[in-house]
Amino acid sequence: MSSRDPTNPPRIALVEDDLALRDGILMPGLRGYGFDCVALGSAAELDAAMDGGAFDIVILDVGLPDTNGFDLAQRLRRASRVGIVMLTGRNGSADRIRGLNDGADAYLAKPVDLGELAATLHSLLRRLRPEPSPGGGWRLDANGWCLVSPGDRRVALNEAERKVLALLMATPGAVVSRDDMAAALTGDIYDFDPHRLEVMVHRLRAKIADRSGEALPLRAVRGSGYVMLA
Repeated sequence: MSSRDPTNPPRIALVEDDLALRDGILMPGLRGYGFDCVALGSAAELDAAMDGGAFDIVILDVGLPDTNGFDLAQRLRRASRVGIVMLTGRNGSADRIRGLNDGADAYLAKPVDLGELAATLHSLLRRLRPEPSPGGGWRLDANGWCLVSPGDRRVALNEAERKVLALLMATPGAVVSRDDMAAALTGDIYDFDPHRLEVMVHRLRAKIADRSGEALPLRAVRGSGYVMLA
């Protein structure tokens, strides 16, 4: 495992030889959730990349052109403390058990929800490089890509959610105008659909309640904007 500063983006090796899935869906999705993600297509490419620098987590497919993910997971586990997440279309219980026994920290089946994958990565990172927990109310974690509830539940955030919450949580108890929130999301607020902000806030509240079991104390202020209650 890397000993990098926890405020730096977590470095992820994505080992997947399906280019459409890797480069068209997983890579942009993971980068949108704040990960420094490197695309690799084989075990040999992973070996070369690991010689050039450390990764926090390796995401492995089982079906690789030069080996299978189970054998690679075993080798990685013997040689390092890197986090290992297996992401594969082989979702039978025997395969899942084999993957976990061979050294994987988590085993996810394709197709995977990007939010679930991001949450799995953040959960694993928390175990690999724990942060001191100050307790108390709602807060963003050290790198700002997870919202932490008072009950210490973590919700992975995408880039837009992160920007809006960082703005709101910087001044708890103060109203943040809709224009300021829109400016955090776009370079041209005059071309920004205000309805987009309302929909985003509605979905964000629902997502946080569903994944943390707690209600975010975010309130709309008619005619003005939103306030995060202290």
